[in-house]
Amino acid sequence: MIKTNILFVADNFVRFSLIIDMLKRNNFSVLTATTSREVNSIIAERKIDMLIISQNIGDMSGLVLLKEIRNSNHKDIPVVGVVESSELLLNMIPDEIRKDLIFSSASTPRSKKSFSSITYKLAFFQLGADECLTCDQDLHESIARIKAVMRRVGSSEADSVVKINEIELNMSSYTVRIGTREIKVTAKEFDLLYVFLSSPERVLSRPYLLERIWGFNYFGSPRTVDVHIRRLRAKMGSASKYIHTVPCVGYKFIP
Repeated sequence: MIKTNILFVADNFVRFSLIIDMLKRNNFSVLTATTSREVNSIIAERKIDMLIISQNIGDMSGLVLLKEIRNSNHKDIPVVGVVESSELLLNMIPDEIRKDLIFSSASTPRSKKSFSSITYKLAFFQLGADECLTCDQDLHESIARIKAVMRRVGSSEADSVVKINEIELNMSSYTVRIGTREIKVTAKEFDLLYVFLSSPERVLSRPYLLERIWGFNYFGSPRTVDVHIRRLRAKMGSASKYIHTVPCVGYKFIP
């Protein structure tokens, strides 16, 4: 099964080690970043399926980073906020987000040093987070909420049929048909074929395919990709003609 790639952003990961470990055990690949610059660099280079942002990161408030993401070309990435507790008040309000928050008339702060009754959790939601977790929350509940976000934003993909020419992938039954013939493939071969059909005419490097199929935390040889594609081509018969080798780089699916 294709792993979901999560970028976890925080100023310190010691306290988040348990949830990161549980995410990995639930088939998520987890990459970490501590600053907004790291986040922008990673998102530009890798496919990120979800951002988890702590209330504080290395160079700014997590709320400010969330606003920047929602105003960028990556605004559609699902975001989950993480706060100390659901009652924690947002006291020092960064100027960058002041006008984006909605306060009750009685609690509107008069200056950036004023206190307000708005919580970090509510601020995350007002700035566009899809979910917000708390550090004292049960780990199993946190994982369930993260999975629920992924279902909401991508559930249609799981029930669809992907078809190009004579190749048909059924994402519900996890089956592959070439014309009228059903072929038996492994989970990794299915995922490779799905990535190819989802990215026609695009050169896919071996490192990209390793990351997309095996996850961020896989440390095996890039030639693992070659082995699986060789086996997949053999099963596809004449339809294997669509998978082209790009010398010294990787592969390209040309319908």
